[in-house]
Amino acid sequence: MAALKYAGLDDTDSEEELPPGWEERTTKDGWVYYANHLEERTQWDHPKSGKRKRVAGDLPYGWEQETDENGQVYFVDHINKRTTYLDPRLAFTVEDNPMKPNAKRKYDGNTTAMEILQGRDMSGKVVIITGANSGIGFETAKSFALHGAHVILACRNVLRANEAIQRILKEWHKAKVEAMTLDLSSLQSVQEFAEAFRSKNVSLQALICNAAIFGVPWQLTEDGLESTFQVNHLGHFYLIQLLEDVLRCSAPARVVVVSSESHRFTEIKDNSGKLDFNALSPSKKEYWAMLAYNRSKLCNILISNELNRRLSPHGVTSNAVHPGNMMYSSIHHNWWVYTLLFTLARPFTKSMKLPGSLLNPIWSTAQKPVSHCPLFLTLHKMCLATY
Repeated sequence: MAALKYAGLDDTDSEEELPPGWEERTTKDGWVYYANHLEERTQWDHPKSGKRKRVAGDLPYGWEQETDENGQVYFVDHINKRTTYLDPRLAFTVEDNPMKPNAKRKYDGNTTAMEILQGRDMSGKVVIITGANSGIGFETAKSFALHGAHVILACRNVLRANEAIQRILKEWHKAKVEAMTLDLSSLQSVQEFAEAFRSKNVSLQALICNAAIFGVPWQLTEDGLESTFQVNHLGHFYLIQLLEDVLRCSAPARVVVVSSESHRFTEIKDNSGKLDFNALSPSKKEYWAMLAYNRSKLCNILISNELNRRLSPHGVTSNAVHPGNMMYSSIHHNWWVYTLLFTLARPFTKSMKLPGSLLNPIWSTAQKPVSHCPLFLTLHKMCLATY
């Protein structure tokens, strides 16, 4: 005992410290074992505590597991451009004992998308994100891709989408990302996108309706509708309808609609309390960019609630998400007044990496009660009739 005390091996504070000549390693499936280089042998039990352990969670951001020619597992740190045989997760091992259920994680306004997905393996999951070449959409696409998901960037400008893909591939060369053309201002384009996606014969675990325009001058789309209403809402609504059966067959699946707090500051009913179609797609004389945006965001929420009511029994849940106030994105670039205001306010705005709220509801099973939305059927008929 005196020798052990002298060597510090009886110190309870150093129970996890390995004796001289020992090394901690991991198997491909995450189990920890111990190599004794002095005796050239290995064992599963810790040489001091006698405990068996395994690593917890996925590899940290930027790391990848490989196997050398001798079958030995090693780890590549793509960020710092180095390799090591030491598993970076060894600092977060858990004992091979029945574990108590983990406490529910809490998220706030500073939670990033990467933190929401931490420890999740998204391999085999297919995710469509509209407007994913920049801003919130890009950060969401990158976060999914770096966790193994097959991410489809559905964008009007495929050139910019491919540039975004290259930025993701620079961070992880094995990321599964691709670009597909989707112009929400054209219902024909929405239909062609849906047909092209369906032809891939893959599942769809998440459809994130993120694309939006803001502060644009009044103009009609080729379908004869006011552009803000169609791009922000009706185009997405039509896309969901076209892919609804794919989502059902892929259940559990999610639809996430990016809305805004500004939905509170508008009205879509006339004086008699009925739906005012002129307000949804106003004439040039009655158009105000800010109100048009607010109305489209209100429609996002109403439809999302009704979608959840109708589809959740089939394993497809729907959430409308407010990504947070004071987000500095490119959505304001169409209006010089807002560009000036956002530029002045930029030191006080949130980073694009912060809105983990887009990802959090995707994996939450708890749903708040929703009420029936009379707009659902009306807008559906309107969409199909227009097309």
